[in-house]
Amino acid sequence: MSAAPSASASAPCAPREPALLGQTVVVVGGTAGIGLETARRARIEGASVILTGRAAERLQSAAKELGATSTAAFDATDPAAVEQFFRGLPKSIDHVMVTAGSPHYGRLADIELADARREVDGHLMMVLQVARQAARRVRPRGALLFMTGTAGRHPAAGLGFASTITAALPGLAGQLAIELAPVRVNLIAAGFVDTGLSATLLGGELENRRAQLRKTLPIRRVVGPGDVAALAVHIMTNEALTGGTYDVDGGQQLVE
Repeated sequence: MSAAPSASASAPCAPREPALLGQTVVVVGGTAGIGLETARRARIEGASVILTGRAAERLQSAAKELGATSTAAFDATDPAAVEQFFRGLPKSIDHVMVTAGSPHYGRLADIELADARREVDGHLMMVLQVARQAARRVRPRGALLFMTGTAGRHPAAGLGFASTITAALPGLAGQLAIELAPVRVNLIAAGFVDTGLSATLLGGELENRRAQLRKTLPIRRVVGPGDVAALAVHIMTNEALTGGTYDVDGGQQLVE
């Protein structure tokens, strides 16, 4: 005679409450790639999203897809535009994710000083400006999230400012985490991510790069924007995380 199933074995599992239910997530650079995927994941987890981007048409398309609460078209490297945007937000939001900006490659010996200043402004100074403005709106223990990379940890000819920015951002994030507490500040460090930006940078070499990564990465697949978005949402919901740099590169830095 078989034993009757236990109550715990037969009881249905209770549905999980969405992790960001009732919260508001701002994504700066939320019209494509990692930013757009993070906004999608936040919506799935119950959040309202506010999107920004430089291209108004693409911004409206993304907002319509996601049912965004509101949008704003501006350049995140413009301090006045950043200040104006955050002044216009509701008094309290929960999280801000910044994916705006792209790397500049080339030899430092060849870069024009004006371009070098734009690199500093477009990465370090942009992070500082967004953090200072956003911290006035983000609730205690809410998250500010910024992007960096892992490849730049190993300087090489032609990386330009990538290695310098990669080295500087963790220190800046840690300092901001101390000074802006209890608002949390963290970095996500990505390796190659299969996005439209990657396609633009690599052109005809994109498929070769994908094949190489599938063969050499410990995870045996290419990292996608969904992988980064999942990490971003986890950092938003885990209130014990601040001042850290969290890698999502499929082990790329271990083999390259």
